[in-house]
Amino acid sequence: MTMKILPAAKFKEQCLALLDEVDPEGILVTKRGRPVARLIPVERGGKALLGSLKGKIRVNGDILSTGIPWEAHAEP
Repeated sequence: MTMKILPAAKFKEQCLALLDEVDPEGILVTKRGRPVARLIPVERGGKALLGSLKGKIRVNGDILSTGIPWEAHAEP
């Protein structure tokens, strides 16, 4: 997927429609061929991330252990 590049005048004409279809790559707005702005979608909130990796990650061993055995001794 490549970033869409639009001159400012065309962006102004189509702004509302472009807001509905902006992809993660964004839209580069130019004036006289020079980049002046980039429109990117707002990142989804953390709520969408909850559970998104279910079934994709495997935990080996004790997740709370360092893997190094040790003994704690109380000072007298």
